[in-house]
Amino acid sequence: MRVFDSGNYILGQEVEYFERTFAEYCGVAHAIGVGNGTDALILALRALGIGPGDEVITASHTAVATVAAVLACGATPVLVDVDNAHYTIDPGSVEAAITSRCKAIIPVHLYGQPAEMDAISSIARRRNLRVVEDCAQAVGARYRGRRVGSLGDIATFSFYPTKNLGAIGDGGMVVTGDAGLASRVRRLRQYGWDELRNADDVGVNSRLDSLQAAILQAKLKHLDSDNDRRAVIAERYNRGLAGLPIETPATRGECTHAYHLYVVRCTQRDALQAHLAENEIGTAVHYPVPVHGQHAYAERSVFSKSGLPATENLTGAILSLPIYPELNDDDVDRVIKAIHEYFRRTR
Repeated sequence: MRVFDSGNYILGQEVEYFERTFAEYCGVAHAIGVGNGTDALILALRALGIGPGDEVITASHTAVATVAAVLACGATPVLVDVDNAHYTIDPGSVEAAITSRCKAIIPVHLYGQPAEMDAISSIARRRNLRVVEDCAQAVGARYRGRRVGSLGDIATFSFYPTKNLGAIGDGGMVVTGDAGLASRVRRLRQYGWDELRNADDVGVNSRLDSLQAAILQAKLKHLDSDNDRRAVIAERYNRGLAGLPIETPATRGECTHAYHLYVVRCTQRDALQAHLAENEIGTAVHYPVPVHGQHAYAERSVFSKSGLPATENLTGAILSLPIYPELNDDDVDRVIKAIHEYFRRTR
């Protein structure tokens, strides 16, 4: 009602307040609200000066938005493998993929699991590359005591309704500790304008609206407790599925997983998914086709023609089980029971 009464529905004080509190939450100096998570990535890359002729390294096992953002800047995505245990970008594959045209690395904190940022940051320093954290699935996660979003040069978040911190609509955020980058993103999100509406750069129209900012501000105070509940659910799954021919998620040491998704690995994935559907238990596959296997993106990207083995082995085996803060223990136990029933039937 405060937003409705104000008559100010785009940017304004509500957005500025949420930007300040979200920056503080992430442990950075600056946050800039934008239209959605994909725009956040595009604006972060553009703020770094990345464009045609440049290469940006990221994982092929990710939501396609990560790669779409690179292409939207006119740059070339270089798609590399993930590590087989945590499903995040493999630092060794990153190192091998660097060329003289490479300008940045986008580590994706996939499913809520922080990527191996010490190794990525070390590579970036040695090779003079910028690091853009894709935190769309990992708001609130920690890497060795620090929130994701505070570990690279610049970072991006999505507030799509299904995210751990979701809007009732769409929204995104760019965060950074660099005042110069923050200032450039602020200009680029609104036509390239400065405070006097003069443009020294060509920007876009990607602004977080006031109503979504007010909703996100109200929800932010519950984010940590919601993530704690997700962790409790994940641990209940871990205990309940122990001993079955199924791999539960591994959490990287000294990290706090946000459990946006709870992804198991099973060689009988399709049959298990069908059994759960028969029991009215919804599941999904994130993601059934890696980006380098999608024609429109493959022909515009660089990747190993011999394949990305860890990524390709995942796609036929991963399954996302239900996880959200409102899921009660009885429902979690019903999922576990149904999975046990499936494996008893197939022995």
